[in-house]
Formats: sequence, structure tokens, C-alpha cells
Amino acid sequence: MLRKGLCDPMQKLLIILGLALLTLGLLWPLIAKIGLGRLPGDIMIEQGGFRLYLPLTTSFLISATLTLILWIVNR
Repeated sequence: MLRKGLCDPMQKLLIILGLALLTLGLLWPLIAKIGLGRLPGDIMIEQGGFRLYLPLTTSFLISATLTLILWIVNR
């Protein structure tokens, strides 16, 4: 049984993920203005009624940024 004031690690993770999604949603207009999601290396294939979008460069950039931030925070 958990004592009052202590959170389960899963609860903390879900709260952090929710806050991150909220922040991303609020910052989306700014993110779109700087071109994130349309970088060289992001693959988009359109044929007829089919569209495939693979944001490879954007994913790498976000991953590297988050890794650097978390590394600095955990030092």
C-alpha cells in the first residue's frame, strides 16, 4: 500500500506524458512556423488516394534534443 503523498512510477510517467502532449499541442503553431515536419530527409509519398509520410529527420532531431536535455537534467 502506498503512503499518502507518494506516487506510483506509472502515475508519474502518465502525468509527464500528458503534460508533454499538452505542451506540444500548444506549441504546434510555432513548431509549424519553423518548418519542423518538413525538413530535408522527411519522406512523403503521394500516389492517387494514398499518402505516406515518414518524418525521419524530424524524429532524429527531436530524439537528439530530448536526449541532450535529459542527459543535462540527470547530471
